[in-house]
Amino acid sequence: MSKTLAHISQAGTSIWLDDLSRERMIDNGKSRSLKSLIAEESVVGVTTNPAIFSSSISQSSLYSDDLKALAAKGYPAEQIITELTCSDVAKACDLFKEVFLSSGAVDGRVSIEVDPRFARDTQATISQARDLWKRIDRPNLLIKVPATIEGLPAIQTLISEGISVNVTIIFSTKRYEQVLGAFIKGLEDRARQSLPLSNVHSVASFFISRVDTEIDPRLKASASKEALDLLGKSAIANAHLAYRHFEEILHSDRWQVLAKLGGNIQRPLWASTGVKDPNYDPTQYVMELVAPLCVNTMPEQTLNAVKAQGEFKGNAISGKYLDAARVINQLASIGVDIEEVADKLEAEGIDKFIKPWLELIANVEAASK
Repeated sequence: MSKTLAHISQAGTSIWLDDLSRERMIDNGKSRSLKSLIAEESVVGVTTNPAIFSSSISQSSLYSDDLKALAAKGYPAEQIITELTCSDVAKACDLFKEVFLSSGAVDGRVSIEVDPRFARDTQATISQARDLWKRIDRPNLLIKVPATIEGLPAIQTLISEGISVNVTIIFSTKRYEQVLGAFIKGLEDRARQSLPLSNVHSVASFFISRVDTEIDPRLKASASKEALDLLGKSAIANAHLAYRHFEEILHSDRWQVLAKLGGNIQRPLWASTGVKDPNYDPTQYVMELVAPLCVNTMPEQTLNAVKAQGEFKGNAISGKYLDAARVINQLASIGVDIEEVADKLEAEGIDKFIKPWLELIANVEAASK
């Protein structure tokens, strides 16, 4: 087992894989199986998204028989996709059952996302989340809900109903504060009904690399020394400030009331941690975001880079809040508004998930015919 990956895990940051396919669930010699990644690389969870499912189902022959059988029953394309994805996620949940139990239900988690076209529709999000939770029926499942304004009341409702949630597409500390607030309100709703809190878990997926991908070109266009000195620093600083808020809530009187009732804190999850700029250290969005009670979900390429060259620094977040605030303030001083960036990235993020979802529907429709 990689010492670096083991050190990250021991420091309190859970390593999840941002990928799922049927190839991953068997030993086929083409890609590392989930079993081997769990046993050898400290992987204790999996995240998925519409792009991952689109790639998996469209490019793998392992889905052909099921696709044909479901089409023969007269199922429309979207129902076929639901059947295939729910089946894959249920099997992955079963693969992670031992991790789930040994971690006290903290890890061993597998995520599935509601239809990205529902990102601006609160009631549709709630309805489909309930349906997915019931269909898959695994205690280590997480339902992914977008952190849009419309998604916030959905998060509160689902948590209040005992449905564990992975809140996704978070780009700013302001929105993260709202997400964590919605989660806490959901637990408080359960507490008022004298319902158990200990069986509800949640993570908040804070996207990393896309922040630098958006801001760096603006800094280069400015061309000032102050701007160029900030290249590659925006995303990590943004995440560090989010973690500062997490620590504030974790130690707040409000949270302590819920903790005494068995509540599990919503953990920050660092997503989109594959480096997009080849000039940057391919491990920076992992090694600079190690801290207790975090999750880092990464593609296998990033996992391998961390294993091969990651430099473990211990807790890389706590105590760096002044530096992080300085970076965000400097960005503002040269005209880069982190909230404007976040709004842009949120809209683009939704579109980036809708496009592969529509392509998958079209591909399944064509295959069904």
